[in-house]
Amino acid sequence: MEDFAGDEVVCRLAKPRKKGLLSLIFSRFMIIAVLLVLEVALIVSIYFFLYEHVKIIRASLTIFMLVMEIYLFNCDIDASGKLTWMLLLSIIPIPGAIMFFYTQSNSGHRKIMEREAELIKETRVYLDHSEEVMDALEKDGGDTDDLVKYLNHSGCFPAFDQTKVKYFPLGEDKFEAMLEELEKAEHFIFMEYFIIEEGYMWGKILEILLRKAGEGVDVRVMYDGMCEMSTLPPDYWKLLEERGIHAKPFSPIKPVLSTHYNYRDHRKILVIDGKTGFTGGVNLADEYINRIERFGHWKDTAVMLQGDAVQSLTLMFLQMWNIDEENAEFLPYLESSREERSGVTEPVLSGPLDGYVIPYCDNPMDNYKVGETVYMDMLNRAGSYVHIMTPYLILDGELAGAMKYAAQRGVEVKLILPGIPDKKMAFALAKTHYRELTEAGVKIYEYTPGFVHAKVVVSDDEKAVVGTINMDYRSLYHHFECAAYLYKNECIADIEQDFQETLAKCRKVTRESIRKEKISYKLMGSVMKLIAPLM
Repeated sequence: MEDFAGDEVVCRLAKPRKKGLLSLIFSRFMIIAVLLVLEVALIVSIYFFLYEHVKIIRASLTIFMLVMEIYLFNCDIDASGKLTWMLLLSIIPIPGAIMFFYTQSNSGHRKIMEREAELIKETRVYLDHSEEVMDALEKDGGDTDDLVKYLNHSGCFPAFDQTKVKYFPLGEDKFEAMLEELEKAEHFIFMEYFIIEEGYMWGKILEILLRKAGEGVDVRVMYDGMCEMSTLPPDYWKLLEERGIHAKPFSPIKPVLSTHYNYRDHRKILVIDGKTGFTGGVNLADEYINRIERFGHWKDTAVMLQGDAVQSLTLMFLQMWNIDEENAEFLPYLESSREERSGVTEPVLSGPLDGYVIPYCDNPMDNYKVGETVYMDMLNRAGSYVHIMTPYLILDGELAGAMKYAAQRGVEVKLILPGIPDKKMAFALAKTHYRELTEAGVKIYEYTPGFVHAKVVVSDDEKAVVGTINMDYRSLYHHFECAAYLYKNECIADIEQDFQETLAKCRKVTRESIRKEKISYKLMGSVMKLIAPLM
């Protein structure tokens, strides 16, 4: 089960996969890709056959397009999305309409939508909503109580005051703390990550998980189903189950078209005994801790929560774990969490308890844009500054407008983006926003040492968000996401200090640099912007 490479231990449950052209051709990935391409090709060929042989279709297209445009303008879709769909309909009217109605029909995940709503309704009673905390926030005068009311209306996200927060400016720092805290587990370990990849990082974690499972700790691991297409062997969850770890992939890819594949589990949550919780941008793969280099230095961030707010992370995990099961047990874990925390007599971290913590999540299966709303609330209420780190900048009109409005009314708005991109198309799309934002007074910087994967917003020395939510359509509209909203916590000073230290390693985007941008990026960005909402 262990492979030794020098002084590094890589823990593997499956035999290393052979790499090469033949292995790719006959891989599960290639088979699924070919089947999906054939399905799409069949739909397109049927359309062109009808177009050439049924003349009445041509005469009907004008009326059809007019009806579709009227329907689109009356749909509850983001304005940018409407423009993209109108473009597709003008190029391929019938296939475009089929694609549109298919995606809007919620085919493939209607039951999950209903189950998600049912779970939220059932589990509201499990979290303590402190009237004292709400009264304190209302008297505080900082308007954070308004945001808490919105978050509780959209889901079940109370504000907590008895919680310590530690900020990690690098993935390496979070990894070290994770290993230390995992060793303390006595009752349960819940892990939910977008990416898990075999290597040094996952190997070291897996060693502890296997040992803890053998000691009787309830260990559960959930990862996004895309991992089995790229970073993990097929049915990796079965290998974990055989060794005592409960595991499941979220929405594994199958050779059948479904809109459900568009909604990925992008969250990163670790909960230990209900006492300690982690979230942030760091996945479980070696580039996130700079053990390997892919796009220069990998800049990522995370937070560790210890105290009452961990209840929310525990419930978030259990909701997702039970999203496809009829019978769910929540109370025993939350009750044991309270008992564990009540037995803690010493502060879990040094320093007095301070400030408020509001863990929250965003899911694409309701009518709330929680992730974007929180960001816009920070921009709209900022009095001095809003500092942002994000790997992707693919904005809708509302969020772009909020950034420009904040800058135009005198707020210092600064963005740190990657200097070395992981996805060139996303990088090109980000650059399409540079001119309008800089002209409004927004200051943009690119991290020259490498890739920024952090999802951080800090404002006015008293508010911050650290989580998984990128500023792009994927995160804001199509992914399951999570974050921690911090208000008047001591660690906010650490977050702002990290921003300033990162800023010192960046190059500033200017009118001249925009003018001299590579023509390839300009062309790619202009073309990709047509379909940005679908990316």
